[in-house]
Amino acid sequence: MAAHNELGKEGEAIAVAYLLEKGYSILETNWRFGKAEIDIIAQRENILAVVEVKTRSSLEFGLPQEFVKPQKIKLLVKAINEFVEKYDFDVEVRFDIVAITKETTKLHIEHLEGAFYYF
Repeated sequence: MAAHNELGKEGEAIAVAYLLEKGYSILETNWRFGKAEIDIIAQRENILAVVEVKTRSSLEFGLPQEFVKPQKIKLLVKAINEFVEKYDFDVEVRFDIVAITKETTKLHIEHLEGAFYYF
């Protein structure tokens, strides 16, 4: 596996642990629908959080959250709509980003709740 793929998987594991610590239940990881993949679907109370995890080893090319592009957002919206309908959820859906920077000795996690809107 390429180094960037390993960093991405490690970032997703870090994000899951972080969300669990914050009181979220993890419903799914790497949930797929068509061409879309949702990194983490988590729930806390009446909020279903669709979490996109972005992990970088440096900030040289920008903040991790800057790499969530409009096409990705469109795919996430389609996927979570399918998930909510399939499992008949009656919750508020929120789109979050967990941005992780993992440099040699430092780990920085930023949870951006309501990072983008889908309407």
